[in-house]
Amino acid sequence: MTGEPAFFEIGVEDPERGRAFYGALFGWTFEPGPSGSGFAIGTPGLPGGMHGGDRDASPYLFFQVENMDAALTRVRELGGTIEEADVEGDDDSVRAFGRFRLCRDDQGSPFGLHQRPAAS
Repeated sequence: MTGEPAFFEIGVEDPERGRAFYGALFGWTFEPGPSGSGFAIGTPGLPGGMHGGDRDASPYLFFQVENMDAALTRVRELGGTIEEADVEGDDDSVRAFGRFRLCRDDQGSPFGLHQRPAAS
């Protein structure tokens, strides 16, 4: 459903340390992520991810959209911006995890959009 929280992403300096910390704190499970430098996080509820090289980052919350391109157009129409950094990865990761884009609302607050992968 469009607008439903779909995914969260935690940025840390060292993903291995992050895995140890959050795994011990919450009992989350971790699998290698699509880029090979982070993790896909399994939780009892919302799926997540963790990437490295991002000390002092705030977690991102991604909201589900049905059509990424239409949603990005709407963000711009409403005065928001789209971050230039590509968080979607290569074709294999898009097929496995879907499309992700970081955005900012019209006041500069960060959020993300997620389009689920196409059904196989």
